[in-house]
Amino acid sequence: MNKITFIICCLIATYSQAQSQMPNVQLKNLENNYKNVYKDYSETDKVYVFSFWATWCAPCINELEAIKENYSEWKEEVDFEVVAISIDDSRTMRRIKPLVNGKSWKYEILLDTNQELKRALQINNIPHVIVVKNQKVEYVHNGYVEGGEEELFEKIKAL
Repeated sequence: MNKITFIICCLIATYSQAQSQMPNVQLKNLENNYKNVYKDYSETDKVYVFSFWATWCAPCINELEAIKENYSEWKEEVDFEVVAISIDDSRTMRRIKPLVNGKSWKYEILLDTNQELKRALQINNIPHVIVVKNQKVEYVHNGYVEGGEEELFEKIKAL
């Protein structure tokens, strides 16, 4: 095995291992209560969709809006919950609550202001979606294009 192939294999193995479970990280919600992303979202056989977003990210907002359009209907078909994790920092975090209220999002909103969870999951770009079932990462998607929410729901149904 040549050196480049070995390095690529190591990187893939490291990335795969890092993405296999949600880390044991606590974040605050909009009510200023702590939630542990590993322990508090571990209900057996329930699917959790962690959507990383920011107030300044138009594709993120578009994705969460597209999911909102079908959310109630989809929840009747599949037991899942969307957890929208804002990565806004201290300069933009005051925009989160007004935006969420204005959009009437029914998602749990968590604040990753120090980007601890984002770093732990090695997320580089947003929007970024991680689908978890039984504390195991089942699907990861980066970016958003119109209609992408339908593909996401198909992945959720397949679990």
